[in-house]
Amino acid sequence: MLFPKKVKFRKSHTMRRNPKAPKFATRGITVAFGSHGLKATTAARVRSNQIESARKVIARSLGKTGKQWVRIFPDKPFTQKPPEVKLGKGKGDPVGYEVQVWPGRVLFEVDGVADALAVATLKKAAAKLPLKAKVVSRH
Repeated sequence: MLFPKKVKFRKSHTMRRNPKAPKFATRGITVAFGSHGLKATTAARVRSNQIESARKVIARSLGKTGKQWVRIFPDKPFTQKPPEVKLGKGKGDPVGYEVQVWPGRVLFEVDGVADALAVATLKKAAAKLPLKAKVVSRH
């Protein structure tokens, strides 16, 4: 699974959002490497195990001929408290990493396979993620 080599702080704050700021991605919004991409249409926090699960689905159905790119990286730690712990007593321990995805962000890209196979592969990968996504092509 993906995680950063080193982080400046063990725990991150829950970010507040400026109500006037745009609620969509401004970076990573075009298909840059492959011929087809999976673009998010809703916002979500995607965890590293969900990214890995979608990546495995893509790798399995592309075979050796296709190439894939993962365009997101989980760099924000998230915490959880142990089960049956009462409220208070501080913040929970870090248990993994996630990435905040906004609508319009390209998550995965594939190349080197037929159009129908690329679309089917990316739809399978979208089922593994906690957001809605659509398949987009470069042409």
